[in-house]
Amino acid sequence: MSTTSLDRQSRTVRRAVGVTLAMSAVATAVLGLVPGGTAPAQAVANCVAAAPGTPNGKQWPTEPPLTIDPSATYTANLETTCGTITIALDAAAAPRTVNSFSFLAGEGYFDHTRCHRLVTDGIYVLQCGDPTATGMGGPGYKFGDENLAGAVYPAGTVAMANAGPATNGSQFFLVYRDTTLPPNYTPFGRITSGLEVLTSVAAAGVKGPVPDGTPVADVTLNAVTTARG
Repeated sequence: MSTTSLDRQSRTVRRAVGVTLAMSAVATAVLGLVPGGTAPAQAVANCVAAAPGTPNGKQWPTEPPLTIDPSATYTANLETTCGTITIALDAAAAPRTVNSFSFLAGEGYFDHTRCHRLVTDGIYVLQCGDPTATGMGGPGYKFGDENLAGAVYPAGTVAMANAGPATNGSQFFLVYRDTTLPPNYTPFGRITSGLEVLTSVAAAGVKGPVPDGTPVADVTLNAVTTARG
């Protein structure tokens, strides 16, 4: 998966608000490869050490068939090293996205993956869902955008990261503070509990001298599950 257009949008927003970046376009293109610090995970943002295990990195040639009921209610539970986040999934507005997310969660695809990117200026997001933790990984398939008409991204929004139109895969972002973005990123859920987990992670900051990169807090998704009803 190539660098997401959210990466490019974040640079545009930061320039608009007068933030000078100390990194080149090349460095931005390999976001997620910033060397990590030495602070233990449990020392920041109320985080604890990750559960034993590694991402399975499974790949599929095509988008999974639609098996969810778009008229039903679905929730997702993200058990992270920094706290639990619960999401109400919008199956009616984004059925293919919720179906893919539920499929990947059921396959254990998100388990033991790190949230590789935090932005603390211009836009306010934590990006997750990449088993490689480089910003380049995905499940092998891509699918189209949904729910873009009039899309906005207030605090609590959960939306897909992408590399342009119809390139959704597994990477998604969690908005922890009202954020202005163009309606290019499929919103597919809203955080119903655990927003304080994100604000705590954001308060711990980003590794390095820029506001866009690897979180200081080691945010690992120990387990991600979805449920109907």
